[in-house]
Amino acid sequence: MPSVAEKLTSVELLASQFPVTLPIPTPTTNSSLWSIKDVQREEDLLRNPSSFRAWWTAIHTTKEAYNTQLKAERRAIVPDETVTLLGPLATPLARHSLQCLTYLYEAAIAQFPGSFKLWKSYLQMRMSYVLGRQVIKKRAGGRKKLPEMKDALEEEKEDLESWEDGLDGVVGWQEWRSLIATYERALMWLPKLPRLWLMYTSVFFHPGCPSLISHTHARRTFDRALRTLPPSLHSRIWVRYLLWAETKGGSTTVSVYRRYLAVDPSVTEHYTSILLSPADSVPRPLEAAKLLLSLARKASRGEYVSPEGKSPYQILGDFLDIVERFSDEVGFDVDATIESNEAIAKAEASQTDGQLVRMDGPPAPVGSDGAYDEDEDPLSPRKLNIEHIVHKDGLEVYKDQAGRLWTGLATYWIKRGEFDRAISTFEAGIATVLTIRDFTQIFDAYAEFCESLINAMMESLESPEEDDDDENTKETEREMDIKMKEFEALIDRRPFLVNDVLLRRNPNDVQEWEKRVALWGEDDEKVADTYTKALETINPRKATANLHRLYVNFAKFYEEGGSTGSAEPDLDNARKILEKATKINFKAVEDLADIWCEWSEMELRHENYDEAIRVMQRAAAIPKNTKINYHDHSLPVQARLFKSLKLWSFYVDLEESIGTVESAKAIYDKIMDLKIANAQVIVNYAAFLEENQYWEDSFKVYERGTEVFTFPISFEIWNIYLSKFVKRYGGSKLERARDLFEQALEKCPPKSCKPLFLMYGQLEEDYGLAKRAMSIYERATQVVADENKFEMYTIYIAKATANYGLPATRPIFERALEVLPDKQTAEMCLRFAALERKLGEIDRARAIYAHASQFCDPRVNPKFWQEWNSFEIETGSEDTFREMLRIKRSVQAQFNTEASYLAAQTLSAKQNGTSEQPSVAQSADPMAAAEQQARGPAFVAAKKTALPRADEDQASSAPDSAPQQADNADEIHISDEED
Repeated sequence: MPSVAEKLTSVELLASQFPVTLPIPTPTTNSSLWSIKDVQREEDLLRNPSSFRAWWTAIHTTKEAYNTQLKAERRAIVPDETVTLLGPLATPLARHSLQCLTYLYEAAIAQFPGSFKLWKSYLQMRMSYVLGRQVIKKRAGGRKKLPEMKDALEEEKEDLESWEDGLDGVVGWQEWRSLIATYERALMWLPKLPRLWLMYTSVFFHPGCPSLISHTHARRTFDRALRTLPPSLHSRIWVRYLLWAETKGGSTTVSVYRRYLAVDPSVTEHYTSILLSPADSVPRPLEAAKLLLSLARKASRGEYVSPEGKSPYQILGDFLDIVERFSDEVGFDVDATIESNEAIAKAEASQTDGQLVRMDGPPAPVGSDGAYDEDEDPLSPRKLNIEHIVHKDGLEVYKDQAGRLWTGLATYWIKRGEFDRAISTFEAGIATVLTIRDFTQIFDAYAEFCESLINAMMESLESPEEDDDDENTKETEREMDIKMKEFEALIDRRPFLVNDVLLRRNPNDVQEWEKRVALWGEDDEKVADTYTKALETINPRKATANLHRLYVNFAKFYEEGGSTGSAEPDLDNARKILEKATKINFKAVEDLADIWCEWSEMELRHENYDEAIRVMQRAAAIPKNTKINYHDHSLPVQARLFKSLKLWSFYVDLEESIGTVESAKAIYDKIMDLKIANAQVIVNYAAFLEENQYWEDSFKVYERGTEVFTFPISFEIWNIYLSKFVKRYGGSKLERARDLFEQALEKCPPKSCKPLFLMYGQLEEDYGLAKRAMSIYERATQVVADENKFEMYTIYIAKATANYGLPATRPIFERALEVLPDKQTAEMCLRFAALERKLGEIDRARAIYAHASQFCDPRVNPKFWQEWNSFEIETGSEDTFREMLRIKRSVQAQFNTEASYLAAQTLSAKQNGTSEQPSVAQSADPMAAAEQQARGPAFVAAKKTALPRADEDQASSAPDSAPQQADNADEIHISDEED
């Protein structure tokens, strides 16, 4: 194994072979640069020194020749260590080729010093021998023409050049210096070309680049590039500059990024991530926090748009993450926070309307643009007042995200070990949030913190340290007991805290106040305080539904002696509450009416009947001006209360129960005078008078009701009135009853007059003349609605049959057939035909069947045709049966051509099961079999429809072929031998 001295000697031996290209090799200094074969090339170049093509051809010919030799050379004779250190220059042939190519390039550049093509080729050749073989990366898709710096950094990081097997920076230090000197000479001739600068700066990213070149010299080179190139090309240099600064880390990264942020703050978020997780230095959380705070404030003012698409709140959330992660390095402690809050409060108190008051001169406004804020200065070492920042920039701006902000602030204090301050922060957050989501977030974090604190104390008690004495252990136990009680109290307080949140969001929510009362349970003092606070807080015009129930329940609370009923009932306080409620301007008049009704019911429950009457008298006091619109919401509800039907209904029920008949009548009359009575009040008033034997007065009430209301409401009043009148007087006042019926029928609409006609006819049958009754029924058949005419004719026919016999009903049937619709006409015809059969008029019955057939589709009304079929079987002959079948076919053909054909077929398909049963049952009957044959197509098919075609001749001439036309299914075959 070689010793260290031998290793050093070998390294020095390898380093002694360099530099190869400095001084610049020429044939005078190095005779091995060209041979006899190169004489012709040299002579051509001497004859045409100004021909660029000659120089370019000579250089590439020589380069290809040496590349061929290098590929053919065996490098196995060189040790691996030498290859690792020397890279492409590990063999003598490679070093010789570098010298020859350098000689040619330098000679060409002497003739064409301003040729970018020549310089680029020369520098790439030199880099291939020093930096090694370049790795070509495959790229998918194109690049943006002018990308944002964030995207440009990512793309450049992917596209950054990389090399393999380069020259070691220590062994080949002189060759590296020669390469750098060559770049400096190229930039001296072509300083404005950005490609040369980019090629130059790519050398600094090589892992084998000497530190003397890749640090200070690299930074100065980047600075010279920025000073030399125009501003439009600076972005291409800055991308490399920032990536190089990230690789170096430490103060270099900070200084370079600070310089760039002064020009373009779009990469501030990227810079903060570098500050928090640097490669080889200590994190700088304070600077990162101040930068993010500045960005959050600018974004909230609309002065900054995040290139990563973050909202202002998300940027502030990143700031809070830093605060939680590096709490000691970023923020003040408790004492410093209190002092800072006091100073801020004094400064705000000294301001007037946002302007700073000065002793000399007018007040000067302090804006967000020109004012210096040390909290946003990343160079300032002063820490931040996190509480003030969270309140000012978080809670005042993002009120819908209060839960995250409060928990972030509390976490900051927990990380600093300030548990009391964290608890006060949690409590303050719970006491101010307005949504259940924020409350749940804070409460869960609060409960988790308490549990973790208790668990830590339990662990310390289970495994005490050696230096802990008994007093410390007892003190820890006492603290743990206190924390356990606080945690249990916190869990018990949760329903109240949720209720507080909902009441803060809407203090006029009556239902939440009721829940608050229910939460206190049997604590009468708290319940009374809650009711009092609720009534003081709620605005009646903004309250939710059932505000009056809050007053009623509060009064019942005193009436029942508290929540448990253990105390004495306090009616005085209950009356005071209800008295106060009567002066509240509720949203609806009915709410105020409920208050008065509940007050009166309370007096009734305690048997204060006179007081209950007096309460209702106060409530129902009628003002002088009664022409007030009940629905005029511009007036207070107290002014419209006298028109509340609910209030008057309760009042009149109270008078009926405990008052006199006269007092109840007076109340009913007031309701009628105010014109607020409905039909139910009319009926109730009349029923009340009937119970007290005031018959004529009750009938007058009915008459007043029929005058006030129109149909269809007055129909119910007339119906009750007439039935009561007939029941009371019967036939003793027949003329008066007739007048009443005529009055009722005069304005009654057709759809409602049927019951009145029936009642009128029954009156005439019972107490009047039968002829008059028949005329009433005749009128009814003409007046009632179309849908009631069939039933009315049926009743009329029944009455006529009972009074005059069957023959008298014929004209009624005839008139019915004229006015009834088609569907009902068929039914009436069946009844008319049955009547004629009873009377023995067979021909008239058959004519009626024939008349009704035009309305009956055989597929829809099989019942009619079955009945006619039975009629012909029983009473007809062969001719009449044939006539019936002919009519049936014609009717079916008629319906087939109408628009109702499809609907008829659909209905027939649904009724197919029931319509076929009678025919099956009658199949044994020969006449039924004939009818079954008659059920065929609606049209009779012809024997031939057209002349036979040529291709059908052969088929028609065949003796065994089937007949061309089927027999007519409706054709009736009658034997000629029959008599």
